[in-house]
Amino acid sequence: MAHSEAFRKQRRNLLLAGVAVGGLGAAGLLKPEALTAGHSRYFLTLQKALSEKGLATPTLVIDRQRLNHNITVLKRRIGEGFGYRIVAKSLPSIPLLQHTMTGVGTRKLMLFHQPSLNQVARALTDSDILLGKPLPVTCAARFYKQLEAAPSGFKPDTQLQWLVDSPARLTEYQQLAEQLKQPMRINLEIDIGLHRGGFTRQEALVWALSSIERSTWLTFSGFMGYEPHIAKAPGPTDWLRDQAMARYQQFVETAERTLGRSISDLTLNTGGSTTYQLYQGMAGRIPANELAAGSALVLPTDFDVPTLSDHQRAAFIATPVLKLLGRTRIPGAPGLGRLQALWNPNHARTAFIYGGYWKANPVSPAGLLNNHFYGRSTNQEMLNLAEGVPLKVGDRVFLRPHQSEAVLLEFGDLAVFDATKGEISELWPVFDRG
Repeated sequence: MAHSEAFRKQRRNLLLAGVAVGGLGAAGLLKPEALTAGHSRYFLTLQKALSEKGLATPTLVIDRQRLNHNITVLKRRIGEGFGYRIVAKSLPSIPLLQHTMTGVGTRKLMLFHQPSLNQVARALTDSDILLGKPLPVTCAARFYKQLEAAPSGFKPDTQLQWLVDSPARLTEYQQLAEQLKQPMRINLEIDIGLHRGGFTRQEALVWALSSIERSTWLTFSGFMGYEPHIAKAPGPTDWLRDQAMARYQQFVETAERTLGRSISDLTLNTGGSTTYQLYQGMAGRIPANELAAGSALVLPTDFDVPTLSDHQRAAFIATPVLKLLGRTRIPGAPGLGRLQALWNPNHARTAFIYGGYWKANPVSPAGLLNNHFYGRSTNQEMLNLAEGVPLKVGDRVFLRPHQSEAVLLEFGDLAVFDATKGEISELWPVFDRG
């Protein structure tokens, strides 16, 4: 009895919400325009290329020409004064990394996941790797064990820098190095404004540097100071950048006093996709000597920021339409779909797609909407669209991922779209998640 009453109350509230939404439409408030144009020529060409390649499951597409454009922009913006380190978690594919490394002219990578670290050490044997986050010491031990089991020519003694964020972690890494009799290069994470960890106190830094100097197996290789909050934090961007670099300079000065030598030839890393352009022309005027970026090269939606206005959208999810319904119906709430369509004509019809619930926004055809009353699905996502949109069963819809680092791993091989030929030219495997 109680369950039945609760169900009736839930249904009544849902209907009232629909009536309220319909009332807004009737009052002429917030009523959007129906978007009926369908796919642009670009997406029609991409759809045809996917069909000709026989790709009928959800697919992550990388546009080669747009990727190359972004590589060119990044290379020009960074200039000759800084090194460039590719953030591999944002481009999690060996062929994609190889393409970028060749295009930019760098062997420097930033890795964040132990299984990916072993894959890169096996496939890109001449790479220079900096860890982008401090890994549990057990992960470091596992890396060496797996590298020994499958030697590749990669030499971690000189090609790998472990990131350490605290005295406690430094002690753990020193114990591992002594246990394995393994030389290890240690890069210290410093907090220059993001406040998510790393060394903050100068006295702790002095202790860490002194411990590394005394160690038989450890070598100090530099600093990593991450600062992408600059692009979105309140306050003038240039002022935030200058504040971050002033903090960075304090750490550098402390290190040079402690060690009694310059550290300008070590790895002094900063930057991120949203901030790398803020340092154009500043080489030699700031303590950092290399910049990191990754997502800027494919530009997911979270990176639609003014500092990347000259980059192009190069990553899309393509997925087939499985079903098309002439109107939108919400289970258990007769008429609610019609009320939604009165408020927003882009809710008039329903498409069910192959898969869904990705961290992504529909972009083509324009006007595609999720239906929050119906809910989300990873199996057959409901999308709504206006009357007159020229979409049929078997056509694709296209979405832009919010981020690249996780989403690119969800679809198997990346489909490389060559827009000049109108074809899928290659399939690039992604990292094994491990």
